[in-house]
Amino acid sequence: MALMHNFKIENGSVTYMSKFLQSESYTENKRANRIVVSEFGTLAMPDPCQSMYDRFMSKFKLTSTDNCSVNYVLYKGDYYVSTETNFMRRVAPETLDTLEKVDWTKFIAVNSATAHPHYDPDGTVYNMGNSFGKEGTRYNIIRVPPQKSSAGETLEGAQVVCSIEPAEKIKLAYYHSFGMSENYVVFVEQPVKINLLKLFLCRIQGKALLNSISWDPELNTVFHVINKHTGKKHSATFHTKAFATFHQINAFEDQGCIVLDLCCMDDGGALDLFNLPNLRKSGKELNEFRKQVAKSYPRRFVLPLDSGIKDVATQPLSYSSATAAMKGDGKIWCTYENLYDHTLGSSGFEFPQINYAKYNGKKYRYFYGCGFQDIIGDSLVKMDVETKQAKIWKEDGYFPSEPIFVPYPDIVGEDDGVILSAVITPDQNKNIFLLILDAKDFTELARAEVPVEIPYGFHGVFVPQRT
Repeated sequence: MALMHNFKIENGSVTYMSKFLQSESYTENKRANRIVVSEFGTLAMPDPCQSMYDRFMSKFKLTSTDNCSVNYVLYKGDYYVSTETNFMRRVAPETLDTLEKVDWTKFIAVNSATAHPHYDPDGTVYNMGNSFGKEGTRYNIIRVPPQKSSAGETLEGAQVVCSIEPAEKIKLAYYHSFGMSENYVVFVEQPVKINLLKLFLCRIQGKALLNSISWDPELNTVFHVINKHTGKKHSATFHTKAFATFHQINAFEDQGCIVLDLCCMDDGGALDLFNLPNLRKSGKELNEFRKQVAKSYPRRFVLPLDSGIKDVATQPLSYSSATAAMKGDGKIWCTYENLYDHTLGSSGFEFPQINYAKYNGKKYRYFYGCGFQDIIGDSLVKMDVETKQAKIWKEDGYFPSEPIFVPYPDIVGEDDGVILSAVITPDQNKNIFLLILDAKDFTELARAEVPVEIPYGFHGVFVPQRT
């Protein structure tokens, strides 16, 4: 269940608190004293207190969870916690109190939305969500206005900017995030597919929804480029060999091209491996499991927007080795540039963050993330796009969370700020702690130890003190 954490830094001291999100899913599970609400990888048995008819009919209902355990997002000045269903919960970041439940389907024709929206400088929010309607299945780009017209507003004014038809009508690409530059949204249609027929069958057969997702390495990964102001889709589609991705790093426009930086895996079957029996392994079995998990690495693609692409692979930008070529079928075939060198070692890289407020959608130099020498992140990494060299923070036996970049108030350079990360350990004799690194040289400035256990998490946000 979604557990929210809050480190408060004030007057030279740090306090910690945590609360379970008081979602309807949490309330039902707590009342039954076990998991009775199905999640992404868990099909729960129905509550025995239900009637026989209700338990039978529950097999045929595709209900969504409001267990919003993935990310904190911001709409119209309000903070929400989000997952990948149609529900969000508004929360108070200062107290972690759970507020109203918000349903995307009440405002716009989508059945879900990602937990990784993008923000324009004026507060306009862009997101993506699927829809299943009379016109078939679609990937939808969503825009939410930056301001409220009344105090009680949530998602009023949201609209679909563009709808994209999937390559296969009954197989939707799974996506966790998307790219956005100053003028364009880039949707990555990857060969990690959700089979809609299997989605319904899994419910009837008593299987988790995860069983409807498969990896097809014979397919291409396709980049769709949409003008976010007009909603018009670019006439060309950009193709590359199959890869899987969860998180984009940044995207920007330069010399008639879109530069798209992503965390990429060559094997998209990793989702199947992360189940409880595998995670509970130890010793030799655990080591064998580690070898099976595909590593994710930062890569750059360059998507040329003009029509002068030739049939010979060329580098559209002089400072990137990424190439593009026009194929006989009219598709533009792209190859990538690696954004790392030997200093990253054999560690994978995920949970990317940048100086978002100043450099999202702009040409940039630095990004931060977790190194994955283990099953979960076991180091913090600062990558330099120009030199491709990594700076690494690591302590044996500790596992840091996604690094959050916080700029100094009088920022001059791109990396003028600090990195925040919650570092956990399974060692009962050691404390977890909030780590603060200098973002420029990646050295430790401070740590605040917390004498309680907290679990490994996904994403976080820095909320400046309101005045």
